[in-house]
Amino acid sequence: MTQAPTLTAEQAGEMTHRQVLEALSGLLLAMFVAMLSSTIVSNALPTIVDDLQGSQTGYTWIVVATMLAMTATTPIWGKFADLFDKKLLVQTALVIFSVGSLIAGFAPSMEVLIGARVVQGLGVGGLTALVQVVIATMVSPRERGRYSGYIGAVFALATVSGPLVGGVLVDTVGWRWCFFAGLPVAALAFVVLQKTLRLPVVKRDDVSIDYLGAFLLVGGVSILLVWVSLGGINFEWTSWTSGLLVAAAVAVIAAAIHVEANVAKDPVIPLRLFKDRTLTLATVASVLIGVAMFGSTVYLSLYFQQAKDMSPTEAGLMSICMVGGLLVSSILSGRIISATGVWKRWLVGGMVAVIAGIALLSTIDAGTPLWHTGIFMAVLGLGLGATMQNLVLAVQNTIALADMGAGSSVVAFFRSLGGSVGIAALGAVLAHQVADAVKAGLGKLVAANPELADQVAHQKGGVPDVSTMPAPIRAIFESAYGDATGHIFLVALPFAVGALIAVLFIKEVPLRTSVKREDELMAENSPQA
Repeated sequence: MTQAPTLTAEQAGEMTHRQVLEALSGLLLAMFVAMLSSTIVSNALPTIVDDLQGSQTGYTWIVVATMLAMTATTPIWGKFADLFDKKLLVQTALVIFSVGSLIAGFAPSMEVLIGARVVQGLGVGGLTALVQVVIATMVSPRERGRYSGYIGAVFALATVSGPLVGGVLVDTVGWRWCFFAGLPVAALAFVVLQKTLRLPVVKRDDVSIDYLGAFLLVGGVSILLVWVSLGGINFEWTSWTSGLLVAAAVAVIAAAIHVEANVAKDPVIPLRLFKDRTLTLATVASVLIGVAMFGSTVYLSLYFQQAKDMSPTEAGLMSICMVGGLLVSSILSGRIISATGVWKRWLVGGMVAVIAGIALLSTIDAGTPLWHTGIFMAVLGLGLGATMQNLVLAVQNTIALADMGAGSSVVAFFRSLGGSVGIAALGAVLAHQVADAVKAGLGKLVAANPELADQVAHQKGGVPDVSTMPAPIRAIFESAYGDATGHIFLVALPFAVGALIAVLFIKEVPLRTSVKREDELMAENSPQA
């Protein structure tokens, strides 16, 4: 009888708490860098767009470019994690991110900046996917909640410090330092990973990378995002251009599905994974949460600066409200889930809080008191903290360790896809509504006050600096941005309700206490192994 192979501590899930924390240190630094890249720029965006003479569409695409690259490459990184050295992959993602940050920091135009954000997104996609995968190979689902507090703390720190640091940098040394600031942290993460992360390297002789499927996936998503972000602004929704873009997106995505199902030897997104009910429903919920969360909250900093005439630093302080709620619920839910093994009630309760938070935020306008908005953001944060990590946990609890990279990245991919579509679509809605409201308001103002005609004529497109405007004109812009922000939360609300419905149908399976599934352990220990 052949003796079953001896499992390493990592494979068996037997790492001590100290060993896990040492390995986590570099991973959490890498995750901090990934999250910081978006939050530190958020409050700088109006200044960046104004300095580079961009437009509201450009504002949207500075965010969407990173989201698109991250979304499209997340499943590819996840597949790589099932085939190659995970530590090397994380370090490669850090290097790619750093290169993109350097280019962005020196960008002379909106076009170069958006291109640099794509490069940043390639690295962020790797960090987002790989950190979750590596943690899943070290810690069993039952014990993972014990460490989710650390992940939540890093998320909170990046989300709070990012806008604050970004706002201070914009107000002092300039917006370009928002891109340079992450470089020292990325370098530190690289070194710490080299010293602390020790994982077994899985070597396979039959490695086959699905380049065609990946190319079609990226192409289809890109065309879709171009359509939703430019529709109604650069062309009419019912125009030939709109129809051709939709047809092209559907055709390319259909080709990608065909390749994944029938052609690729080792597909980027294995469609067989969707036979699992939990993964399928979690994927649906992830798309809808992405639309509702990313699509709406990314424009809150614009609301504070344009509708409330706040500085970038002051707008950054407002993010503490949402992050505080997120931090509390992520730590609390993680600890209790580890102690009890019960997780679905937290998903359901979290989604109810998300719906409540978005519904409350849909009522804001330029006149809403800041403390009201802060409470609404805290409610949304409480819901997100109990939902995001635990949705991934539910999936990782049901899939085999050999598919952990692909399965985890599928959920991250569809959440990012929903976020990309949400940011682009709701950005288009916001831009269209602001433009219409400003045009109507300025027209009435000039009709009532002809002496202001010259000042109105000097108002250019794009994201304005409301603090420099005459009071009557500023009031029109503040009202336009306030009303439009509340409106996009209202548009996001049905997507959050859809996510709750998907979560309700997920079947609760007790969290397993080993890194591998029971059938995998039995197969390893069988006489034939």
